[in-house]
Amino acid sequence: MGQEILTLTAYFAERERHGGRFLAEELLDRYDQQSIATSVMLRGIASFGPAHVVRSDRSLSLSEDPPVTLTAVDSADRIIPLAEEVAGVVDRGVLTLERGRTLPDPASSDDVRLSVYLGRRQRVAGAAGYLRVCEVFHRLGFLSAEVFLGVDGTVSGERRRARFFSRNADVPLIVVGVGTAAQAEAALTELRPHLADPLITLERIVVCKNAGHLIAEPGRVPGGYLKVTVRTDEDSRHDGTPVHRALVSRLMQTDHANGATVLRSIWGYHGAQAPHGDQLFQLARHVPVSTVIVDTAESIAASYPVIDELTVTHGLVTCEAVPAMLALDHGRTQGGLLMQ
Repeated sequence: MGQEILTLTAYFAERERHGGRFLAEELLDRYDQQSIATSVMLRGIASFGPAHVVRSDRSLSLSEDPPVTLTAVDSADRIIPLAEEVAGVVDRGVLTLERGRTLPDPASSDDVRLSVYLGRRQRVAGAAGYLRVCEVFHRLGFLSAEVFLGVDGTVSGERRRARFFSRNADVPLIVVGVGTAAQAEAALTELRPHLADPLITLERIVVCKNAGHLIAEPGRVPGGYLKVTVRTDEDSRHDGTPVHRALVSRLMQTDHANGATVLRSIWGYHGAQAPHGDQLFQLARHVPVSTVIVDTAESIAASYPVIDELTVTHGLVTCEAVPAMLALDHGRTQGGLLMQ
């Protein structure tokens, strides 16, 4: 099954501060100083959090304060103390801890989320790494693949950030695929010889819906905290509104949902599509987007009818256990970082 890996993810607004500095800079400096194996900062395009403040790609203030996720990946003995340290500097946001492994279990019948961490211009078998990984996932029958380009982070324990006058060759990105354990094993067998010391994580998930077809309810996933991810295209619509915007709006109007974050990928596919990304002179963006909802199991159960309604024809919906979640809002807290 390979080494156990923990992923610490912080969800917050980019202009959140700590001690006069932007929170993202503070956290990334700490990850750099502690030589955390990999960390990736992603900018979102829509979100709301515990304070029910909406940030959207339709907002004029998006460029000033977009939602961000900051993910740190390393061994459990390094991430657990780091999580407590991060909790001490985050004033408003959500922290999660997730378990993963470095190798699939070929005897397992579970579906998995396979994440491959690469540099932006890293090559795999003579092609751009993220394109090659997506091509392998697609050929092997993975239900989806998404490429998320970081704007900052650490690679092999060293800081890599995007700069205006730079090729940004080493800025980290993540390729995420959803498939079976057997497909993951086949993909890694093909890809590993072309990757130098890759960081790869696998997490067990449950596929709830695919292209409108109900497969399983989120209640099948045990645990007090759950993460539901709704994968659609940016131009997928429900009653004329992009599905990801409708999800954020509808969930924020409930009295139980604590938040959601939408991430735009630069390349990928879901279902029967071929891998794709933005095209020049394209009026509507056709890239995959993921709406991530992390909450208590009770709140996810209450939110799921909204998710089900808005994905009646579109998208891939998955659910997975979150061993620990801590929501912070100016001294008020919910949950904790003690892993279940």
